[in-house]
Amino acid sequence: MQHWLLKTEPSTFGVDDLAAAPRKTTSWEGVRNYQARNFIRDRISKGDEAFLYHSSCALPGIVAIVRVVRAAYPDPSAFNRRDPHFDAASSKQAPRWFTFEIQLKRRLKRVIALSELQAHAHHELASMMILRGGNRLSVTPIEDAHWQFILSLE
Repeated sequence: MQHWLLKTEPSTFGVDDLAAAPRKTTSWEGVRNYQARNFIRDRISKGDEAFLYHSSCALPGIVAIVRVVRAAYPDPSAFNRRDPHFDAASSKQAPRWFTFEIQLKRRLKRVIALSELQAHAHHELASMMILRGGNRLSVTPIEDAHWQFILSLE
């Protein structure tokens, strides 16, 4: 099992939306970054777990744990001309973009704020991608040691 960090803006789709979804499950569609796409397509597997991270909000941070319940498949939003994530260069025969499905496992007891993660950026979380300057990826891997350390902060 691998661990991930999934970044979302709660004004668009957050933990409350996921909790209200049927079976507390949704697809993680609309990713339009090649590095994040490669993580989705090549590395995310059913059974993996991820932190759900709220960004661009009053208190950015980790809010929940989710489980991958379906591995990568072509992102249908890329084929829908009415969807803001439509990509005319992507086809069902040669998909460019992929999605996967997650299910809410549990909310954290408290938000583990970005500022708290940054306080550990030079020690326990030194190589964590979300803490590197300029990183805006919505899907990033989390090392097992980082996963365990972050859980200990809860």
